[in-house]
Amino acid sequence: MFAVDHPLGYVVILAVVLLFTKLFGLLFRRLRLPEVLGFIIAGIVIGPAVFGQFCHFALIGFEDAVAAGSYNALFVLEGTTGANETISVFSKIGVILIMFSAGLETNLDDIKNTGLASILMASAGVVVPFVLGLLISLPFGGIGLGTAHIYRSVFIGTILTATSVAITVSVLKELGKINTKLGTTIVSAAVIDDVIGIVVLSIVTSIARSGNVEASNGFEAFKGTVYGTIIMIVAFFVVAIVAGFGINKLFNWMEKKYFPTHRLSIFSIVICFVYSWVAEEIFGVADITGAFLAGIVLATVHRSSEYVDSKVNVSVYMIFAPMFFANIGISNIDFGGMNGMIVLFAFLAVLMGLIGKIIGCGAVARGFGYSWRESAIGGVGMMARGEVALIVTQTVTDASSGLGENALGGEFMIMTVLLILVSSILTPILLKVLYSKELPLKTVPAEGGAEIPVSTGDIAGDSAEDSAAQPAEGGQGKGD
Repeated sequence: MFAVDHPLGYVVILAVVLLFTKLFGLLFRRLRLPEVLGFIIAGIVIGPAVFGQFCHFALIGFEDAVAAGSYNALFVLEGTTGANETISVFSKIGVILIMFSAGLETNLDDIKNTGLASILMASAGVVVPFVLGLLISLPFGGIGLGTAHIYRSVFIGTILTATSVAITVSVLKELGKINTKLGTTIVSAAVIDDVIGIVVLSIVTSIARSGNVEASNGFEAFKGTVYGTIIMIVAFFVVAIVAGFGINKLFNWMEKKYFPTHRLSIFSIVICFVYSWVAEEIFGVADITGAFLAGIVLATVHRSSEYVDSKVNVSVYMIFAPMFFANIGISNIDFGGMNGMIVLFAFLAVLMGLIGKIIGCGAVARGFGYSWRESAIGGVGMMARGEVALIVTQTVTDASSGLGENALGGEFMIMTVLLILVSSILTPILLKVLYSKELPLKTVPAEGGAEIPVSTGDIAGDSAEDSAAQPAEGGQGKGD
């Protein structure tokens, strides 16, 4: 038993976490599942959630639980369960940089070019799962949800809004459908979905905090009111966007003069951290929203954003991201609070999360003239969950988030893990099945005796090449 109360001790903890996350990440990649699931499982294995709870020995444990005789541990972290300061700092930097990287990869031009279909599909993909998550939470007052804890029920709906496009993109690429009209719409809608989801998270967490703010001055008291919270949210986005124009001009100038140099990456990370701090401490908005918005601002400087993202990703996915996701398994997942009602609720929430995306996004796709099969593809393509769902859940289950009694318990993290697991397995399977139902091509005679393949169905999402091959009026193809 080693007490980890000095810097060198945390070096060993970092080594243990990186080793286990890498091993489990490789295993899950082999299983064609998201690596982040492997990172979380690694945290569960080395933390007290399973072995500490049921075997009374953990590789990494916490001082308060060990002192109370709950279990023994090889490495004992200072502080109470889930509240070790050093691990929390690593985890916080990890989540901020992950969201910053997500913002850098957001292409505003693509979003504008995809038009109304992507925007409405994303909006439906947020609203329908949110409402379903809220409604199924209302009868579960016995596990801390329901009308008596309405903010927690709202948080459940917020968790279900997130979409991860990584799995869908890989399947669409494999099937050669990524550049079709439908494929582009799905990818753009998924990006917009996350933007809307982060805004929703900021609003609901800010309002939930408003009743838990200890006012030390008039400004804090103002932020502690509901109307003050709403004003501060709007003010943050206005300030962040206005500042973004200046940052855009600065980085355009730096790009011409210094590209590519490390100073671009360093100044970008400075902006990310400042945006995060200002969002949380000044305006009362979630820090991850500030990081995400900083990434979007810098994404407008295309060449620099690609360079910065490549540099940031090295640090993020070598150290900070594994620490963040492993810390979820070490600190946030609590099987001790599990019972039959929570398991039942988790399964219902997963079901609503999947159905909500299919119904909401599929209905919008159908409204824009896609066939029933294509509409189903649109819904299934938006169904996958990943990092953002975990980040939202971690935010609303974090005891230090300022949510007070409104925070969800760690036992609800299993719901999100299960949602990611099920959606990650079902999404590629269902997409391949739905695309296999695509009507076969027939051939029509062309000049010189050659034959041109033409789809036998009216498929709105066909690629440009297929569209060019369709015979137009008078027997002449569109591409002639």
